Amino acid sequence: MAFAGVLKDADITAALEACKAADSFKHKEFFAKVGLAGKSAEDVKKAFAIIDQDKSGFIEEDELKLFLQNFSAGARALTDAETKTFLKAGDSDGDGMIGADEFAAMVKA
Repeated sequence: MAFAGVLKDADITAALEACKAADSFKHKEFFAKVGLAGKSAEDVKKAFAIIDQDKSGFIEEDELKLFLQNFSAGARALTDAETKTFLKAGDSDGDGMIGADEFAAMVKA
């Protein structure tokens, strides 16, 4: 699992179960349930690197859509509405992507 050593499997399972239904994903609840909100800045950076699939230094909209699949390959894709809400919440400079600092701020919010 990509998050081994950073997050607990049981927390990941519980967080994914809580947002299994379409349009039920809420990033603040997910970060809290999965245990990311309470992690060190270093662990949050590790999580960002895993989610930034193309290693561009940013999480783009297509990577956000598949966000849950970083935690479990069988997880669902986010709906378009969830993806846009998630992007809007994290993209504080309005460039259409979430940078590492923006991600860290969103996780800790």
